[in-house]
Amino acid sequence: MNNPQATDMALSILRAGDPFQWYVITLLALTIYVYINEISKRNWKGVAAGLSLYMVHWFVEIVNALIQHFSGHALWTVPTGTAFLILVGVGVEISFMFSIAGLIFSKLLPEDPAMKIFGVNNRLLFVVGNAAFFSIFEIFLVRTPTFVWVYPWWGAFPVFITVYIPFFAAAFYAYDWKPRTQIIFISTLFAVNAASIIVFGGILKWI
Repeated sequence: MNNPQATDMALSILRAGDPFQWYVITLLALTIYVYINEISKRNWKGVAAGLSLYMVHWFVEIVNALIQHFSGHALWTVPTGTAFLILVGVGVEISFMFSIAGLIFSKLLPEDPAMKIFGVNNRLLFVVGNAAFFSIFEIFLVRTPTFVWVYPWWGAFPVFITVYIPFFAAAFYAYDWKPRTQIIFISTLFAVNAASIIVFGGILKWI
């Protein structure tokens, strides 16, 4: 699929209702269940990890959508295969996944944040390891019609550095922060993302 075709296809279904499928409601229910279950266990550290990653996810997707507006092509697009395309590079299904990814993978973290594995701090090792796994998985995704790396220079390594390292660094380091710091980080990014969506999406119609 060439770049103009992928871009045109993504923009043609952007926030359109036609592709909607009912399984989205099930995914929403399951996502809510995951958080309610962790809240009932008072796993606030895991909840903070999940929300921190999700806020960074939204920030990155908004930046990608702004790149689309200003350059004509986003770095990545979702031209097909989603029941609802929220922004040019993210469908509702993958957004639900990222909403719980930080929480899920935080369960793998050792209790001691200072513990070293193979001589490397475990938090750093898990950030790099998870970022590498997701970046490599994207290599498979771009071989399907549902996900496109638009520019030839954009690939697994740039994704690893600029997308997934920030995702998992936010999740795994927020896991150990004091509650006040967690709240400030999550609420600040939420405010930035919400304001960006209102201004760039609702008012200016850029994204």
